[in-house]
Amino acid sequence: MSNPKLKTAYILTALIAVLTLIASAGGLLIDDLYRDNALITAGWFGNDLVTLVVALPLLVVSLALSIRGSQRARLVWLGMIAYTLYNFSYYLFGTAFNSFFLIYVALFDLSLFALIYGLIGLDISDIGQRFRASTPTKGIAGFMLFVALGLTFVYTSQSLSFVFTGTLPEIITLTDKATNVVFALDLTMVVPWFIAGAIWLWQRRPWGYVLATIVNVKGAAYMLALTAVTISAVQSGASDDLAQAGLWSALGIGSLIVSVILLRNLAPAEA
Repeated sequence: MSNPKLKTAYILTALIAVLTLIASAGGLLIDDLYRDNALITAGWFGNDLVTLVVALPLLVVSLALSIRGSQRARLVWLGMIAYTLYNFSYYLFGTAFNSFFLIYVALFDLSLFALIYGLIGLDISDIGQRFRASTPTKGIAGFMLFVALGLTFVYTSQSLSFVFTGTLPEIITLTDKATNVVFALDLTMVVPWFIAGAIWLWQRRPWGYVLATIVNVKGAAYMLALTAVTISAVQSGASDDLAQAGLWSALGIGSLIVSVILLRNLAPAEA
C-alpha cells in the first residue's frame, strides 16, 4: 500500500463497495423494497441502475489505482466517495422507511469517515504544486460558480415564495414529502463546496485544485444518475417532464469536461 495514512479510508471504501452493491442491486431486484409514491419509486430505480453499473465500478477501479499510487485516481476515488455520501443521504433522509434503512445509515457513516480520512491522507501542497500553470483555473471556477449560484437561485426563490404566499413548491406536492430533501442537501452539500472550490481555484490555492476535482467528479457521476432518475420516471408513466434530463445531462457533461481538464493538468508523481 503506497500511502499508509490512507489505509483506514481504503478499508472503509471496501465496506462501502460491498454495501453499495447490496443497496443498489436490492433496490432493483426486491419488488416491494421502496414504499414511496410512484414518482419517487421510479426515481430510485434509475438511481440504483447508474450506481450499480457506473458509480460502483468507478469507485472500485479508482480505489485500486489509488492504492497503487496514482494521484489522479486518488482524486477520482475521493470524488466517488463524495458521490456515495451524497447519494445515500437521499436514501437515508428521503425514502419512506424500508428494510434497508440500516444499510443507508452505514453507507452514510462509512462514506463520511472515508472522505475525512481520505482528505487527511492527501499531501495537498504536493498535489497543488503538480497542477500545470496553464490549468484554466478561472474558466473552471466560473463554471462552478454558475452551477452553485443557479442552484441557489432556484431553491431560495421557491423557498421565499412559500414565505410570502404560503404555496408549497411543486416538488413537495409531487413527492408527497413533508419537506424537500433536494433543497436541503444541495444547499448544504453542493453549493458551499462548489463556491469554496471555485474561490480557492481562482486564487490557485492547493485546496482549490483538490476540491474542484472532487466535486466535479462527483457532480458528473450524480448528474448521470439524475438523468436516469428522470428517464425512469417518464418511462414508468409517473412523470411527463423529460426536459429535465437535458438539463442534468448538460450539467453532467460540464462537470465531466472540467474533471478531465483538471486531471490531465495534474502531472504524475515522479517514480
